[in-house]
Amino acid sequence: MDYLLLTYLIYAVATIGLTGVLARTLFSNGTVFLSEVFEDQAMARAVNRMLVVGFYMLNLGYGFLLFRLGGAETTLAATENLVTRLGMLLVSLGVIHFVNIAVFWKIKRGSERDKYIPAVPTAMVPPPPRAPMAKA
Repeated sequence: MDYLLLTYLIYAVATIGLTGVLARTLFSNGTVFLSEVFEDQAMARAVNRMLVVGFYMLNLGYGFLLFRLGGAETTLAATENLVTRLGMLLVSLGVIHFVNIAVFWKIKRGSERDKYIPAVPTAMVPPPPRAPMAKA
């Protein structure tokens, strides 16, 4: 029996399902994070929506590029192929997610640094008087 068609079907459902669940989670939690990065709430929402669209395109595209599996003669071989492909997909999703978080963390850190510009000194404090030299 050829298990390849069943493996393809399971892989497609798992890829679309995982991407959808992750995108929804990132969208709902990303709004809070991006609100911290961007002071303008409309900008934060717009960037969040664009990130979700990019997430879908990149991850579904990559997931379907991984779609081609080798021939599977047994159920065990088909399962091994499926698990390997899903593992590759999940690792790549995690890497992409952490790269995005690092980029926005760096943006936020830069904006916080610009917020606290030191004040220009207005007066000079004289140095303390020198201590008298001790006699030997």
